[in-house]
Amino acid sequence: MFLRVARHTNDLEKIEHFYVNILGFERLGGFQKHDNYDGIFVGKTGLDWHFEFTQSDVKANNFFDEDDAIILYPKTFLEYNSLIDSIIENNISIITAVNPYWNENGKMFQDPDGYRIVLSPLKVVSQSEK
Repeated sequence: MFLRVARHTNDLEKIEHFYVNILGFERLGGFQKHDNYDGIFVGKTGLDWHFEFTQSDVKANNFFDEDDAIILYPKTFLEYNSLIDSIIENNISIITAVNPYWNENGKMFQDPDGYRIVLSPLKVVSQSEK
């Protein structure tokens, strides 16, 4: 099974910069003027999932609950620390998560649309978390 997470945005260029240049994902492809939509695919080569971001004349009405988040698990502490440094160097604020688990096990911040993202060091997932 493959997974695509799709979301509409009002600033495709800013979203691409954030996910590619700050978080280190790759631009896997994109399209223009497809039924009045422009879009990009962002992820990592060889994985069975990616993000799709689209923009059109219809304005995005992004509303996210404080517990809605994308959780990213860098594979090494070096990668985790490098991503945290990139977040800080780009003046992106670390925010407090409503769920205390993410404050204890990672760092939360927001993408340009206001969607919450958590970077959490990779650890072995316990049976209770499966």
